[in-house]
Amino acid sequence: MRGIKIVFWVLWRVWFYILMAVPILIMLPFLVLSILTESGYPYFFKMARIWAKIILFGMGFYYKIDKEQELDKDKSYMLIANHTSMIDIMLMLVTINKPFVFVGKKELVKIPLFGFFYKRTCILVDRKSSRSKHGVFERAQKRINQGLSICIFPEGGVPDDESILLDHFKDGAFRLAIEHQLPIVPMTFGDNKERFSFTFHSGSPGIMRVKVHSFIETKAKTMADKNSIKEQSWKIIYAQLLEFQKKN
Repeated sequence: MRGIKIVFWVLWRVWFYILMAVPILIMLPFLVLSILTESGYPYFFKMARIWAKIILFGMGFYYKIDKEQELDKDKSYMLIANHTSMIDIMLMLVTINKPFVFVGKKELVKIPLFGFFYKRTCILVDRKSSRSKHGVFERAQKRINQGLSICIFPEGGVPDDESILLDHFKDGAFRLAIEHQLPIVPMTFGDNKERFSFTFHSGSPGIMRVKVHSFIETKAKTMADKNSIKEQSWKIIYAQLLEFQKKN
């Protein structure tokens, strides 16, 4: 039985990368055209959402999204969520229909095809370089001025120890939110670790629950409030993760 499961996991993981590549190849001319100018990004974003839905459906994932508050199409936001899986990217894209850009690690650029567009549409950060981190603020400001929102997974990466329910949050998302007076939108992804973690021999099709929490306002807040806002955000997501676990 274990051998059958391993064969299933291997084929399923290979299928995931096929699902990532095929829609990109089909939409390639339109994707390339959409990134030639900054004004084309909303069109790229629409295609990215289609891409994400194809992957989730093709992998046998179905999502249930519960929103406590809706985003205003004329505002920019700081989007944050817990991070346990590569599927987090796709789930974020289908959850939020207002164009946003990811702030993410530069290592993902190495993924064929995906990396090409990731490099040209996301704000990349080298977490080992303080200069790179500082540059994020300038590039984020440019995107915000274009009316876009910013998405950061504030844990700064996926913990190697999968027993960690929610790792400590880093400062970046909250510094950006306060500096640019962006409302923070905390989101809890309840099942991504179980569905498709970074452990190769694991995962299964099934539900992915999302909770979009009430926004945390940063208007009139200063850097002196950063730690309290960061702690408030962490507690909201952590409490919902515990709630999801009770319902399993």
